[in-house]
Amino acid sequence: MLCRSCGKVKRERLEFLADNPFYTKRFAYYVGRRCRTATVQDIAKELKLDWHTVKELDKQYMKAQLAKAGKPRPKVIGVDEIAIRKGHTYRIVVSDLEKTRPIWFGGQDRSEESLTQFFAELGKSKSARIRLAVMDMWKPFRKATKACAPQAAILYDKFHVLRHLGEALDRVRKSEYGRLSGKDRRFIKGQKYTLLSHRDNLTLEGRQALKTLLRANKRLNIAYLLKESFGQLWSYEREGWARRFFENWKAALKWQRLRPFEKFAEMIERHWEGVAAYCRPQNKVSLGFVEGLNNKIRVIQRRAYGFRDEEYLRLKILTSMLPEL
Repeated sequence: MLCRSCGKVKRERLEFLADNPFYTKRFAYYVGRRCRTATVQDIAKELKLDWHTVKELDKQYMKAQLAKAGKPRPKVIGVDEIAIRKGHTYRIVVSDLEKTRPIWFGGQDRSEESLTQFFAELGKSKSARIRLAVMDMWKPFRKATKACAPQAAILYDKFHVLRHLGEALDRVRKSEYGRLSGKDRRFIKGQKYTLLSHRDNLTLEGRQALKTLLRANKRLNIAYLLKESFGQLWSYEREGWARRFFENWKAALKWQRLRPFEKFAEMIERHWEGVAAYCRPQNKVSLGFVEGLNNKIRVIQRRAYGFRDEEYLRLKILTSMLPEL
């Protein structure tokens, strides 16, 4: 229509239309809901639309989800990095562990400067509200958090700690395989994931293989028992009890010639404050959310065979735990 004030031709903005005026918001939201569980290519083929049209409608849907969710005001955050492509190209994901949803995706790598960007966008007043930050033992994350939210307690993620312990067990397995020869090796060969898996997750065949392996090799048997018992550390409600357990666990390493486990114990000693923080009642948060989110992100990336559009990936991650519109 012709504007009498400026003399220019303008188009009336209709509330029910999507950003693409050829489609309604209702249709855009339908496309967005379908794209939560299917690829853009599949939806484009099903609805006989252009691939880029489906993608833009999906973006509008996800932006509406974020607008409805509101701006984050986290008190407990989880910090982790994800690889967005090969070649050690990382981005940081920050989650609100009380609301159980990711709230920030960004940075150029997993450096201190990249995480500082999150606190800068969050603002000083909201950063001052954060009381607990859950992360792995990556030093740049700790330094950025201490600099921007000094009041927040640091808690090291249980699953990352146990991953280090699993790697120590695997190094023991490799050293034992190298030390032995001939028929003695047959019990160890091909049993990496049998050793690293939790016993309850093994099949009957896996449990039998594990039993045979542990009976055949004393050093691996001791290492496996130490690995399985270490998870008890997170069950204590007082730091003193947790410390006593850890001292006893370290004492069990004496004379066992398990150098990878000794290095692991030294690492825990250096980061003890962040590990023992879980013993405090106010820090009893769900530690599985960050790991579960990582698995969900990998599914999103695998479904799309990777993302070239980083803004699209950001929207996918930030809305992955939000309810449908």
